[in-house]
Amino acid sequence: MNHEEKIPFWRDDRILKIVIQVALVAIVVTIFIILGSNLARNFQRLRLNFGFGFLFDSDRPASFKIGDSPIDYSATDPYNRAILVGLLNSLRVMINGIVLATLVGITVGISRLSENWLVRQIATVYVETIRNTPLLLQLFFWYFAVFLRLPRIENPLIFLDSIFLSNRGMYIPFPTGTLQTWLSLGFLILSAILGIILWRRQTQVIVQQGASGRVFEIGLIGIAIAAILVIIFGLDWQQPQFDRTALTFEGGLNLSPEFATLLVGLTIYTAAFIAEVVRAGIQSVNKGQWEAARALGLKPGLIMRLVIFPQALRVMIPPLTSEFLNLAKNSSLAVAIGYTDIYAVSSTISNQTGKSVEMLIVVMTTYLIFNLIIASGMNWFNRSVQLKERGIYRLGDRCSLYLNCYYQGIIQNYSVEYSK
Repeated sequence: MNHEEKIPFWRDDRILKIVIQVALVAIVVTIFIILGSNLARNFQRLRLNFGFGFLFDSDRPASFKIGDSPIDYSATDPYNRAILVGLLNSLRVMINGIVLATLVGITVGISRLSENWLVRQIATVYVETIRNTPLLLQLFFWYFAVFLRLPRIENPLIFLDSIFLSNRGMYIPFPTGTLQTWLSLGFLILSAILGIILWRRQTQVIVQQGASGRVFEIGLIGIAIAAILVIIFGLDWQQPQFDRTALTFEGGLNLSPEFATLLVGLTIYTAAFIAEVVRAGIQSVNKGQWEAARALGLKPGLIMRLVIFPQALRVMIPPLTSEFLNLAKNSSLAVAIGYTDIYAVSSTISNQTGKSVEMLIVVMTTYLIFNLIIASGMNWFNRSVQLKERGIYRLGDRCSLYLNCYYQGIIQNYSVEYSK
């Protein structure tokens, strides 16, 4: 009886891989131990105490003001309160920047493939100009040449009798925290959920039954109109009122020039890169998919929404993740224009306390957590749109579902109706 010859452990690939990984981990841990011990000796030699207790010491106030504060803050608050304000300011820019940059980038990316020559050239000039100039220079342009050049607060630009734009920022109406506002917000959330359900149901009806889905379109339009009416009349808006004595606006929401500069600069800069990602993703889809969809009599909007974009999305998500991470890290340039984000606040605390190492660790940990959250969310989204053998109603499987319906003759009525 033949027995398989046993492979020596020093030639077994499985064992070698484990040994190499363990060795690498041991090397990394050893390096960190050496660096940590070296840091501890230097602290001891300089008679410095390493620790983060000063952040929570109520007897040591921050002693500096923060102009942009989404929460109540004063100079007498401890350092941890100041760090929280900087953290929230960074989150404001990151979240709004990612949303706006995605919307602008998708629009510009699709425009770059438009059949309209003028639209295509404008999008191309925008992308090539923004991508080939440094972000810091763009922030300086928006700050010094645009927002600080606006009229003085005594004579602001007025839009719709409720939006005021001056060199001190933008003042816009903002809902108050009344019962009417909360009820209206609840209605808007329910409307959004119902709209998503109708939208997905419309897609399934079009794909499975070959119907036009116009009933669902009417429902979506009705929900949108109702939501707009609730936003305008349902929310209890607080209007900005100009106080000539204090030369400022009271009430509403104030968007400072620094915040507006950082948000606009990051949005426009990142959107140019996202536009290229979108363009490349769409062009990666085989041209036969376009021709097959047109042969079915589908409208261009439905072709992009249900056939092309879901397939392009699988290609776009990995580079989109990189752009979102770049936006989060680029927000640290806020210190160049005086916006008090987590980096600016930490720098001020470091100068006051001499705790430069501790504050550097706080900043690095903060940005690391931000990026890990963004990467984890995008990885989950990437897995959800990948091709699956089952679960045909996922976003990424609509194209194949269309073609199956066509070959089965289910979609013939739909084609006739839309080709009229």
